[in-house]
Amino acid sequence: MKIALPHEYGHVNQHFGRSREFAVIEADGDKILSQKIISAESLQHNHEGLAGLMQKEGIDVVIVGGIGARALAPLKDSGLEVITGASGKITEVVGRYLRGELVSSAAVCGHHHGEHDHGHSCHH
Repeated sequence: MKIALPHEYGHVNQHFGRSREFAVIEADGDKILSQKIISAESLQHNHEGLAGLMQKEGIDVVIVGGIGARALAPLKDSGLEVITGASGKITEVVGRYLRGELVSSAAVCGHHHGEHDHGHSCHH
């Protein structure tokens, strides 16, 4: 199984669409077999492009902090399992997921990029 997470300094980046890189974890059962970082520098806020990158990498599950509905739809349309509301160190989050302890929350942002300071809220 391959798991992707938006990566920022070893932690889950809380803004999926702004992520410049993703951690890709290959796991078997509850064990992490390998980890690599892939660049998404040119794909920021390119929702379909990010979903395509996940498909190209053979990702099965995407674990995110916050994600907007317009970014979530292409991932789900691509057949990817998406877990929202995660935070913390990448390896700890993946460990919780592999042990069945990570439950998706309603961490879907209902705003457009750049609107955090205009009264819109993003709960994650």
